[in-house]
Order: sequence, then C-alpha cells, then structure tokens
Amino acid sequence: MNADNQPETEWPVEVIRSAKRRKSVGAKLQNGTLVVRAPASMSDAELQPIIANLRARLAKKVNPPPQSDSELEMRAAELNREFFAGKLRWQSIRYVSNQTKRYGSCTPASGTIRLSDRLATMPKFVRDYVIVHELAHLVEANHGKRFWQLVNRYPLTERARGYLMAVDLEELED
Repeated sequence: MNADNQPETEWPVEVIRSAKRRKSVGAKLQNGTLVVRAPASMSDAELQPIIANLRARLAKKVNPPPQSDSELEMRAAELNREFFAGKLRWQSIRYVSNQTKRYGSCTPASGTIRLSDRLATMPKFVRDYVIVHELAHLVEANHGKRFWQLVNRYPLTERARGYLMAVDLEELED
C-alpha cells in the first residue's frame, strides 16, 4: 500500500533478457518486484509499452476492483442461502471507512453489518469469510463454541483467517 492507502501498482521492474526468447514477453511479481522476461533483441523503447500493459493487467489481478454495497448485499444473500439455509435477516450490510482495527462488525439488535473498506481489495475468499463471520453473529452474538461451529461451515475459514493474520503482521511492520 502506498501513502494514500491505495494498492501498489508501480512496482520496481527487473528486466531479464534471453537470447532463447524470440517474441514473447512475460512478467510476474517476485518479492514486490515486477520481473519481466524479454527477448534479448527487443529494445527498451519496444519493451516500455509492453511493460505498462503487463503492469496494468497484473494490477487488476492483484487488486480487484472494490465491490459496491449492493454487490455486497447480493453476496451476503448467497452466503446466507449456502451456509445458513437462507434463514438470516439483516437491515444493512455495507462498507465503512472508519474500521481500521477490525475487518467487520455486526449489531444483531439492529441487524446492521459493517465491513472495513480494506476488504474490498482483498481476495474474494477472505471477503466471503468475513461476511460469513458477521452473519454468524446474527445467530450468536459472541465468539463461543456455537458461533465457531457456524463460521466453520465456510470451508476456507482457516485459510482466510491466516491471510488476515498475515496482513495484520505486515501492517505492524510498516
């Protein structure tokens, strides 16, 4: 993330030229560097627009566009049907920008679910986990055994929790 909390897309570029490559140019992110493999015969001027295109394509994969609140509502309804037999009801589910210490919160009495807007750029399985987690609070307002039984119906719970733990550790290092 840069100073404006926007996903980083201006990665440093390392170009590796190869006499074996004839036409194709490939790129991948390695430790925060965009590693570009290109034919040895390709000039820097020819390579620059290709790198710009690869950077843009990779940025879309790494940082998917944020979902709207209406898309969030539709996804919550799908997850409700899949993991709670469609039995849960809520008043609203939306992104908020003031949750910097949590990824989500639920007020069962009013049926409001708020998700940190930081989730909008995280992988879908992580967003889905947080939605399921907050939906489970509509049934169990605590983090007791019954609550975790509900949340663990979502098959990627452990993976998503690990992802969020890693993000939290990364933020501590900044």
